[in-house]
Amino acid sequence: MLTPTYEDSDHSEPEPDSDQQLLSHSSPVAESQDRRGDQHVDSGSTSHSSNVDNSPMSQTDSDPTTGNKSLKCDTCGKGFRQNSNLGRHLRICTGEKPYSCKICRKRFTCNQNVLVHMRIHTGEKPCVCNICGKGFRQNSNLGRHLRICTGNKSFKCGTCGKEFIYKVNLIVHLRIHTGEKPYSCKTCGKSFTRSDVLSRHMRIHIGDPATGNKFFKCDTCGKDFKCKSLLNRHLRSHTGERPYSCETCGKSFSHSSNLFEHLRIHRGEKPYSCETCGKSFIRRGSLSVHMKIHIGEKPYSCKMCRKSFTRRDNMRTHMKIHTGEKPYFCKTCGKSFRRRGGLQLHMRIHTGERLFVCNTCGKGFNHSSSFTVHIRSHTGERPFVCNTCGKGFRQKSELTIHLRVHTGERPYICHTCGKGFSVSSALYTHLRIHTGEKPYSCSSCEKSFRRASQLKTHKRIHTAFRRDILYACKT
Repeated sequence: MLTPTYEDSDHSEPEPDSDQQLLSHSSPVAESQDRRGDQHVDSGSTSHSSNVDNSPMSQTDSDPTTGNKSLKCDTCGKGFRQNSNLGRHLRICTGEKPYSCKICRKRFTCNQNVLVHMRIHTGEKPCVCNICGKGFRQNSNLGRHLRICTGNKSFKCGTCGKEFIYKVNLIVHLRIHTGEKPYSCKTCGKSFTRSDVLSRHMRIHIGDPATGNKFFKCDTCGKDFKCKSLLNRHLRSHTGERPYSCETCGKSFSHSSNLFEHLRIHRGEKPYSCETCGKSFIRRGSLSVHMKIHIGEKPYSCKMCRKSFTRRDNMRTHMKIHTGEKPYFCKTCGKSFRRRGGLQLHMRIHTGERLFVCNTCGKGFNHSSSFTVHIRSHTGERPFVCNTCGKGFRQKSELTIHLRVHTGERPYICHTCGKGFSVSSALYTHLRIHTGEKPYSCSSCEKSFRRASQLKTHKRIHTAFRRDILYACKT
């Protein structure tokens, strides 16, 4: 089966790396594609032979024994062995696209590309993987997919040992070690390791060639994007479309990369490991954030209170404390939250869903982190140890609060009287002195208190409990 040139396959199956379709013709990958192209002639080349005869090219006598490329493009200097291959190439240089789809009118340089493109409209996927049964419109895409199914990573970096399924990915990766940036912007001189990144960058200067706009704008919210693929991905946030579903648990995702990462949860795969402590992660980004713990880096600071964070999203969530913004509302009870995750956890209260159940005592939990901490109450594990006094804690937050005993730190300050507190809950209770708020009321006499502990002590008056009886010595 013939494979269309990459420059026309906008609707083809996703490539392993976008740089594969944008490598310059001088690269080994492009050369191999040209050699494959020499083996076939598109069905429409004869009807347009006049375009080839009148196009800028040079011709010399061919020597089949030496394999010399006797035909040369006068525009870019590239050589070809066959006249038909030069004809197809000239359409790239001239921008000519004589073949069009009868359904959507999209145009192509090669008739074979039209035939493959038509499968988008018909839904035909004749190339089927024998391992997983997945279908593809092109045989070349099936070949690339088979490497994923078989786990074949035959291309290894000689510097760091990292392995790749595709040679083009190794070529791009090697530029990290060599520092090579072969793709330069002619306008500002900025260089890039990949041609597709340069193409996106060029839109800053010249805009999108199709529309003349520098960005792709979302008609719903007006947000701009540098490339159309990012806009298409963004549009799913408005439509709610989640076309990629997990066959194991049924969870859906708006992007294929998110599904790919999710599948690692079912497989137990954590390919990214910290060389310092050995902890493993599903995502590379999670490892990068984790590494900041060891080096103490907190590059994102709150402009209002100067608190620092290792992640930008944590800083943005923190800023909502100052602004009072709580954009996520519970449709059942109306309670609002600063984070979407907080709302999702809250919804389990209404649904009664408890995903994590303790096998020892049967207690259920809404969240895995709460379940993990609870298990330590049975095992006695206290992994967070104070380096000063050696005291252990089940949660990291408990250790953080404890360390303030040694450092004397009181980060929570009352803006009314200036008094400092080591924990935020103590500050909230203290603020009731200034506001006069007493949220804990006695149901018997309607007397109110600032703290729940004060109410509990007060209730003993009504139940006729005496202190000497409550705390009597049993011996």
